[in-house]
Amino acid sequence: MSRLMHVMSGPYAPPAAARELVAVSADGSRLHVEVHGPVDDPAAPAVVLVHGWTCSTAFWAAQIRELARDHRVIAYDQRGHGRSPVPAGPTGYSVAALVDDLEAVLATALEPGEQAVLVGHSMGGMTLMAAAGRPKAEEHAAAVLLCSTGTERLAEVSTVMPLRAGRLRTRLTRGLLHSKAPLGPVTPVAKAVLRYATMGPGSARDKIDACTRIVHACPRGVRQGWGRVLASLAIHANLARLTAPTAVIAGATDRMTPPEAARAIVAALPHCEGYTELPGIGHMTPVEAPDLVTAQIRQLVAAHLVVASHAEVKEGA
Repeated sequence: MSRLMHVMSGPYAPPAAARELVAVSADGSRLHVEVHGPVDDPAAPAVVLVHGWTCSTAFWAAQIRELARDHRVIAYDQRGHGRSPVPAGPTGYSVAALVDDLEAVLATALEPGEQAVLVGHSMGGMTLMAAAGRPKAEEHAAAVLLCSTGTERLAEVSTVMPLRAGRLRTRLTRGLLHSKAPLGPVTPVAKAVLRYATMGPGSARDKIDACTRIVHACPRGVRQGWGRVLASLAIHANLARLTAPTAVIAGATDRMTPPEAARAIVAALPHCEGYTELPGIGHMTPVEAPDLVTAQIRQLVAAHLVVASHAEVKEGA
């Protein structure tokens, strides 16, 4: 049934969904969607979580577990990840496909006109930025949170390769994004490599283990397909159309999408709700700093979703 390789207990074990749905994208691709929390309570504010490259809904385990107490939390597996089928051929990998998938999930999991706080990590954040200006996405976006993400020149700005900035480092980083090499089993060496590339130096063992298991579960063809898309990403101009209130979080020691990428996003946003740079934290912010990310989501809900809901009630009275 699944390619999943998860932690089985503790705060990073993915909770069981209250409801599972299937969203069908514009090209017919089917997407696994989970709904957590009080699914039959229309008053419960909605949050949509969009994971990044090589991850899955399991990446959001800590946020889902906490937010589901009083929110309807919607999370989905990007195509080829988790329980969403692998795209049929290279044409299934594109920025346009990511946006089509997002819109399909929103239409499937939310009522027409219903708004939610949209949260994206890494490639998930890129999905939300690429969707800016699309009517179906705008219809549902009360506010946006972007975690550890970028918009362009990812192979150039990444510091995963321990070399000086320049053509060699860029070429090697692009090669890494294009690679189809197997990651192999989850071993101490594999965990050390993943920690260096994606996490802060002080990351706890359970967090490193959770991230390694999630990333290693991604099929290598899927990793390569989306890596090629990321290597040529160019969506910075789209930020001018991201009019929803948007907050940005970055890890100060992020090697994949360094803070300079986040600062460039902040400078270009029409309605920036704040920028938080987390000392000692790497690329995996929702896992490395779960309480801080969850608190930021709750803050956006309180400021833009609950208030908007109250205003609608008053207007209709």
